[in-house]
Amino acid sequence: MSKESQGRQPKEQVIQLYQGSKRIHPKLAKGRFTNLRVWAVIATQFVFYVLPWFNWSGRQAVLFDIPERHFYIFGLSLGMGDLIYLAGLLMICAFGLFWWTTIAGRLWCGYACPQTVYTEIMLWIDHLVEGDRNKRLKLDKEPWNFRKIRIKAVKYLLIFAVSAWTGITFAGWFTPIRELVPAIFTMTVGGGILFTAAFYGFMTWFMGHMMREQVCKYMCPYARFQSAMFDRDTLIISYDVERGEPRGARKKNANKEETQLGDCINCTMCVQVCPVGIDIRDGLQYECIGCAACIDACDEIMDKMNYPRGLIRYTTEAALEHEYPEKAIKRRLLRPRVLGYGSVLMLVVIAWLIGIATRATLEVDIIKDRGVMVRENNKGWLENAYNLRIVNASEDEQVLTAKVSGFDEIALTGLPEEGVRVPGGETITIPVQVSTIPEYADKGSHPIEFEFTYRSTVDADAKPDVITEKASFIGE
Repeated sequence: MSKESQGRQPKEQVIQLYQGSKRIHPKLAKGRFTNLRVWAVIATQFVFYVLPWFNWSGRQAVLFDIPERHFYIFGLSLGMGDLIYLAGLLMICAFGLFWWTTIAGRLWCGYACPQTVYTEIMLWIDHLVEGDRNKRLKLDKEPWNFRKIRIKAVKYLLIFAVSAWTGITFAGWFTPIRELVPAIFTMTVGGGILFTAAFYGFMTWFMGHMMREQVCKYMCPYARFQSAMFDRDTLIISYDVERGEPRGARKKNANKEETQLGDCINCTMCVQVCPVGIDIRDGLQYECIGCAACIDACDEIMDKMNYPRGLIRYTTEAALEHEYPEKAIKRRLLRPRVLGYGSVLMLVVIAWLIGIATRATLEVDIIKDRGVMVRENNKGWLENAYNLRIVNASEDEQVLTAKVSGFDEIALTGLPEEGVRVPGGETITIPVQVSTIPEYADKGSHPIEFEFTYRSTVDADAKPDVITEKASFIGE
């Protein structure tokens, strides 16, 4: 080794373990799938923004009243004892998503996922205020001046308005929105509701405008475990390599046989319109949300080149490799995985509907008064004290009467003869006493049974419902 090499110091190198992501400015696509996505955004946001304003039987049609522990979904009224039905709804949504993903891939992500929907809305605002993709890229590179400040200020004002109203609407699902909106503008709203609206509005801005595709690529767990539900017959967006390669630029009227090129002219329009910034020509990627913007962009280029549409299209891996015709829908639907998820989904739906149809609208919990085990009343009978916790899950007032059995001589006191009136959607507690002759109740615990009869005051001619509850009587 020479003296020069011995004295030479190695050059310092900087290795970056993390590279900051670049802002993606997708081009606004036009076509049939873009129109379908617009209608999907309109439909989902109509449900979110408008539904809370509907009234049903004198109250908000859909209201999850957490402080009162009561949930209203049109004519369905659920109390805290009915949380199992809300859990059933979540199970239906979960199995429905699994079943749908097995058949149609990530169409949910591309058309109805809240992250996609609000990202789409923010991109519309970008396009409306700053212009198309090229203008937005140019504006970002410009130095800050009055024009750039004005454009950015207008854009952020619109984004703030959308985010704020989204947060207010979200809070309106949990408190009556017709009372909430005036209370917010008059600053008389409670701190908890105000925090809920502000937090959800902030997350709308942060996820929809700031994070955008980063949520789908790095944060969403659905993108990670979807491979467990995918197979070769799952619908995906694919680039037809056999038809498109070798790719290359050419004149519009060029003869493909002379150029020896495929249908792909390498215009990169599919990349420019992609909201997550991937190149679909590289094959199936977990980042792809199935929005079909690349299909619309490619079809538009194919039309201009007088080539057939479908170079990029919805298809399956098996169909793309000519294992069966692409229109063989029967094969895609009658698969073990699809039938399995579908069967479980159907069973859960049927069980949920049966549970809703047969559930009791009134529940009674018998709580033994531990402060008074047994005592003698003024008749000389042994007496036990109980508390009846009555939960009315319906919206109608219910009248409840009760009787008790278990001994030859037994009496129930504490309830009015005409019955207890329980307002709709409320829970009340009534103290009652059960007494019997001392000879019947020796030392120890004795089983007794309460029988409750109730009916709605709205429909006095309806047949009363009956429920029974077991309890124990403590003798001396």
